[in-house]
Amino acid sequence: MKNSENRKKKKKRTSFFEIITSKWVLLGIIIFLVLTVIMLVIFISEQETNSKINTLFDAFWYTLVTITTVGYGDITPESVSGRVAAMVLLIAGVAIFGALSGNFASFLFDRQQKRDKGLLNMAKMKNHFLICGWKPNFERILSGILEANPEVTNEKVVILNNAEQGEIDRIKSDSRFKGINYLNGDFTDEDTLLKAQIKTAERALILADLSENFSALENDSRAVLAVITMKNLNPRIYCVAEIADSKFEKHLSLARCDEIILSSDYEQNLLVQASSGKGMSHILRELIAGDSGAGIIIEPIPEEFVGKSYHDYRISLRTHDVLIGILENTGNFYQRRKEALAEAQKNPDMEKIVANLKKVKTLQSNLPHFTPDDDYIIPGNSKAIFIHGNNTCKE
Repeated sequence: MKNSENRKKKKKRTSFFEIITSKWVLLGIIIFLVLTVIMLVIFISEQETNSKINTLFDAFWYTLVTITTVGYGDITPESVSGRVAAMVLLIAGVAIFGALSGNFASFLFDRQQKRDKGLLNMAKMKNHFLICGWKPNFERILSGILEANPEVTNEKVVILNNAEQGEIDRIKSDSRFKGINYLNGDFTDEDTLLKAQIKTAERALILADLSENFSALENDSRAVLAVITMKNLNPRIYCVAEIADSKFEKHLSLARCDEIILSSDYEQNLLVQASSGKGMSHILRELIAGDSGAGIIIEPIPEEFVGKSYHDYRISLRTHDVLIGILENTGNFYQRRKEALAEAQKNPDMEKIVANLKKVKTLQSNLPHFTPDDDYIIPGNSKAIFIHGNNTCKE
């Protein structure tokens, strides 16, 4: 413990020493000392011959007005030494403020260049949405994400990928995406994720990255690595990962990935269902597309129905939407797991504690129960699943 404290103190002393010995701090001290000497020269030279410079404050005022090149003209030196000092001040003022304005402009230009190239550290980002990877039609995906998450502002979205600059410039030029942040880098790299402020992020979506020539196997492996890294840095983050091969699903589950998108399986299943000629593809498209206003919607369950039966909740509804099930363990799954763990340990029977802990281990985030029995008890942190109609059918 003492060694750790000593290391921290030593690190602070080293940081402080580096700051005070930096060239900018030393330059600032030298300029301050020079200006102080000039101010004293003006004060000593003028206090007896100039009625407008009687105190050190008058000399300071004149020095400040002159060095900033404002030059009000309310005070002017009368002695030779005072005028020489004034000339030095004028030359120094022009040089100092020329250098400062040049450096400031250079800083702003450099910052804008870094922002355009995605090299800035997202220092103050909190509770943001991280979108990792790139694929064709990325604009459409991004637009859909913003529409599906109206509570997320553009300023709370961070895109992290290695896409070509032209692709990023096209997104930035689109008025729909104004204010969205971009960071260039590898989303599996810990340092890059720290720049994206992963520790304070709320959600992360990992796409099957096509910005480089990765194989499907490499993409899936990178998705697993990204989730592991993200969860280690921020256990509370909600992760959604897209993979092509279902054999990686187990690895993502072990990494505590909250949602896993098996894109190839979905495509294959859709083709299989469509081959039956029963219109299944039309049904699924209407349910998930949302273009017509119809589809699946998720709604909060009133607090008074938590712990009550599914039947009680179902008969209380006054809506044209059709209730089809319950979604369990919604919200912050890290918190849900902690709550379940605390609840599992309340039973005095050791065998039941072990059984409850096994249940906690298999706990799943956002677990749907379709058309449960009427005596099903609605647990806490659940939401209702409805099918919303578009009301466009005609007789």
